[in-house]
Amino acid sequence: MKIVVLTHLEKEGSDKIDPVVRGVADALVSGGHEASILAVHADLEQLVRGLTQPAPDLVFNLMETFGKGQLGLVGVAGLLDLIGAPYVGCGPGEFYLQEDKGLSKKLLAFDGIRYPDFAVFGRDLEPVDAGGLRMPLIVKPLRMDASIGIDAKAIVTTIEDMRERVANIHKKIRDAALVEEYIEGREFYVSVLGNREPTAFPPIEIDFSGLPEGAPRILDHRAKWVRSSVEFKGTKAVVAQLPPELDDRLRTTALAAYRALRVRDYGRIDMRLTGGGDLYVIEVNASCYLQKTGEFAQSAAAAGIEYPALVNRIVEVALERRRKG
Repeated sequence: MKIVVLTHLEKEGSDKIDPVVRGVADALVSGGHEASILAVHADLEQLVRGLTQPAPDLVFNLMETFGKGQLGLVGVAGLLDLIGAPYVGCGPGEFYLQEDKGLSKKLLAFDGIRYPDFAVFGRDLEPVDAGGLRMPLIVKPLRMDASIGIDAKAIVTTIEDMRERVANIHKKIRDAALVEEYIEGREFYVSVLGNREPTAFPPIEIDFSGLPEGAPRILDHRAKWVRSSVEFKGTKAVVAQLPPELDDRLRTTALAAYRALRVRDYGRIDMRLTGGGDLYVIEVNASCYLQKTGEFAQSAAAAGIEYPALVNRIVEVALERRRKG
């Protein structure tokens, strides 16, 4: 097939694209497809022209934003629907559900899936107290991903610190603030592939043992993206070695959360396990990051699916979804 790998440019006129995009395109070529890359910053005409003249057989949508804003997932997916382009990944509705973390938790609640108690403070609302939430709390932007706005100070233990953190998110990130009870415990990622009968891959555990004593056990922005940082060097993702019962609990919970938020084609569910054995869904990541060395690819490899085959399998499940409606 002729497949366009769609991505964004951080600046107009730039030719710098995320290495993941090239990796996906190369994997598609290895699978026998004709793959091209369409990278756009904020030029709507260029975007539509690149997707229609000529129209590809499929769009592999890796476009996380549009223009200068951080929130473009919903609009780009909506445009793909409007022009009738078949594409990999969630539609605008599904992206909206997972992007709004408060709404996501309400949907999890409907299906009886456990998550940390939380409160949302819009940009026009400053908290007076914690509303019955138990300290410590973690405060983060409501709609951002990639750990934007999350650092070592995201975990708070006083009302004053919570209010300061909420105000900081309102002012600097220009987003509502999500305040939720911080779950101390082990952190797991479970990757899922498919639609009607999705498959959960072996769980990945985040190893925090390399962090300095007293540092918060979270994957903040520095731990994910700043390679020279103590946080990045002190954390690593490993294939979890688990008793069968716990492995099954993690996979079953991940599949339930995946279905609850109507994730399409592929995604990753982040969870925390307390010392007492309570399991909480922290976040649902639809169309998660497809880095060759990332958690999704690492988990698939543990299931015997190497990266090129994984990318092509994502295409296959997207086409199966379209055929079956």
